[in-house]
Amino acid sequence: MSELTAEPLSEDALLLRFDDSIDPEVNARVHAAAARLRAAHLPGMVDIAPSYAGLLLRFDPLAWEDALADESAHARLLASVETILRDPCTTARFPQTRVVEIPVCYSSEFGPDLDEAARQAQLSARDFIARHTAADYSVAMVGFAPGFPYLLGLDPILHVPRRATPRTRVPAGSVAIGGAQTGIYPRELPGGWRIIGRTPLRLFDPQRDPPCLLAPGDRVRFRAIDADEFSARVSHPA
Repeated sequence: MSELTAEPLSEDALLLRFDDSIDPEVNARVHAAAARLRAAHLPGMVDIAPSYAGLLLRFDPLAWEDALADESAHARLLASVETILRDPCTTARFPQTRVVEIPVCYSSEFGPDLDEAARQAQLSARDFIARHTAADYSVAMVGFAPGFPYLLGLDPILHVPRRATPRTRVPAGSVAIGGAQTGIYPRELPGGWRIIGRTPLRLFDPQRDPPCLLAPGDRVRFRAIDADEFSARVSHPA
C-alpha cells in the first residue's frame, strides 16, 4: 500500500492514485481494489470509477462525518479504504470477465488513416489489420465521452502517434489508435487519433441497460468484416 496516495477532489470525491503510468499491472491493481471496495459496501458510496492508474470514489460526505472527531470525511473514508485494501483476509468476488467481440470494417472508406498508420509501422495494410485483430485487449477505463473505451493490449509495432491536426468530426463507431492506445468513438466527436476502421455496433445507447456496451475490466477482441456485413449490421442491429 506504500504506493497509494489520495487526493480530495471535492467535498464528495476522493481520488486514489496507484501510479502515474499506463501499465497493465498497475491497471490490474486498480480493478482489484475496485472489486474489493465494491464488495465492502462502504456507507454512502455513490460510485467507484477506475482509470488507468487511479480510482475515483464518489460518496455522501454526511455518511462519514463525525461531530466528535477532528478528522474530515475524506480522512475517515481513506482510513477505512486503506484498512480494506491492506487486510489480507479481505477478499472480493470478482465478476466473471466478459469477452466482447467487436466487428470492424477496415477500409479506406471507414479507416482513412489506415494506410498511413501501416506505413509508419512499416507494415502492409493487411499485416497491420492482422496484428490489430490478433491482440487480446482489456478495457482499462471508460471516459472522454460516455462509452469511450480505452483499451490496453495494443501490439507495440502498431503504436503510431496521433494526427498533427485533430479532426473536428470523427464518425460514431470509428476504431482508432493514439500512441500506445486503441479505442472506439461511441458517437460523432472531435478527435486526433488515427482512424483505422469502423464498427457498426453502438458503443453508447441511453435507452439500453446498461447504456455502455463495454465496461472497465471487459476483454475485447476485434474481428475484421467486409462492407456488406457492415451495412447489414447497421440496417439490422442485434
